[in-house]
Amino acid sequence: MTLKLKLIMAVAALAMASCASPTPAPQPAPAPNQTMKPIPNPPTPKPERPRADNDDQCGAKPLQYLIGKPRTEIPVPVNPSKRRVLCSTCAATMDFRPDRQTITFDVNTGIIQSIKCG
Repeated sequence: MTLKLKLIMAVAALAMASCASPTPAPQPAPAPNQTMKPIPNPPTPKPERPRADNDDQCGAKPLQYLIGKPRTEIPVPVNPSKRRVLCSTCAATMDFRPDRQTITFDVNTGIIQSIKCG
């Protein structure tokens, strides 16, 4: 090899070495008296429950006498949009409306099982 070729190869090797990124130094370990404390999660807000004094906003209490009777005895409501009658296995929306009566009856017997607001 000629001197010129050796010189070119040495310069190329230096140029390539200068392009390599240095390895970062490892972080020092915390001192033994320093303890890392976990960051606590913020408390989860609890959903508001209807107040006890408003438990019968839909007027379900006067109809409790119907529990155990056939669904054919359910009186016609004054406002049909405020009442729903469901069978025990029927699909229903899970939205809570405190002003709506929900009357549930057994699908096999037709007997009323519950009357509540919601």
